[in-house]
Amino acid sequence: MSKTILVVDDDEEIVKLITKSLRYEQFTVIPACSGKEALSAVDDNHIDFVVLDIVMPDMNGLDVCRSIRTSYNVPILFLSARDQDIDKIVGLEIGADDYMTKPFSIQELASRIKAHFRKLDRLHKEWDELSPSNEKADAPLILNDKTFEAFLHSRKLDLSTKEFQILSILMRHPNQVLSREQIYEKVWGDEYGEINTVTVHIKNIRKKLGTEHNFIKTIWGIGYKYTEREQ
Repeated sequence: MSKTILVVDDDEEIVKLITKSLRYEQFTVIPACSGKEALSAVDDNHIDFVVLDIVMPDMNGLDVCRSIRTSYNVPILFLSARDQDIDKIVGLEIGADDYMTKPFSIQELASRIKAHFRKLDRLHKEWDELSPSNEKADAPLILNDKTFEAFLHSRKLDLSTKEFQILSILMRHPNQVLSREQIYEKVWGDEYGEINTVTVHIKNIRKKLGTEHNFIKTIWGIGYKYTEREQ
């Protein structure tokens, strides 16, 4: 089944260029030239991936991302003309999964999107083969690997795709220490990215779990481990 990509940028020529390239790769593409168009498209269609420009006149990409994240876990890749670490961190903290700066390579963009779906396919196969450690009815944190939904004491958490993947990997290795390199390899694999994004995503997950749920422990100099013992 063809994956549907939403491409959002106020520059119509960029939208046309990305759309043509992704359709050549056999993706279904929905173009949008404003934040409002993007939100309508997300509500009216099943979207598998979003390519989202940050700087737009009516509603910037950060606000669009925040709005999408209130209801959907769809992966979001930001496009930005600014190559500043703070912009990348802000984007990741509000729920983006990836980040590219303009000017960018259309081939690299397509490669990142395809790598994302390859990674999801591998993860689903791994999940099907594993016996989840979090299926206990009384577990405080429950993950649904089919729908990418997470529930803490029956309250749905607003996690990005990468945040969900990191949390799932940690939960499937309870009380085992995983290094940042191991987490990066399992989640990003052959995708492009920086290992420091693991730290940012862990910070986001902790914030969403709340300070009263200290499930993810930092093992200084090594990595992280998951334990359901609340402190």
